[in-house]
Amino acid sequence: MATPEFIRHLRTSIGRQLLWLPGVSAVVFDDQGRVLLGKRADTGGWSVIGGIPEPGEQPAETAIREVYEETAVRVAVEGVVLIETMPPTHYPNGDVCQFMDVTLRCRAIGGEARVNDDESLEVGWFDVDALPELEEYALTRIKRAQEAGPTWFHKMGEEPEGQQP
Repeated sequence: MATPEFIRHLRTSIGRQLLWLPGVSAVVFDDQGRVLLGKRADTGGWSVIGGIPEPGEQPAETAIREVYEETAVRVAVEGVVLIETMPPTHYPNGDVCQFMDVTLRCRAIGGEARVNDDESLEVGWFDVDALPELEEYALTRIKRAQEAGPTWFHKMGEEPEGQQP
């Protein structure tokens, strides 16, 4: 995930200390029920599409923008899948961030999946029973998005989904 300019500006004032940030993940399905994934340039791993909202941007707008920027696929947002605060992430440069993730279920409405920026090495559609290797948090979001049930909220005292204590 590329670091937005407003965060680089904040870092000049706050240094490497913990920065609390919103994040938006988009679990995108096509008409065949396949899920759209991107192979991230920063980690080399496959994941659902996501990013950081620009100041003042709504989560649904972020999902629509990020999916298009990274994959050239147009989406419609169908609903909120889950909202969860993730454990802090420590980056190699010393920065520390903690994200509150809003995961949205989306439906592809146009475009052709392709690498559309420098954040992805590959993008593609995958049958949910033939996914590439994914981290547990991505699998959890896909599973919950398939269920299309009520929004999932983290309960006090529970470990975050897909995270080990």
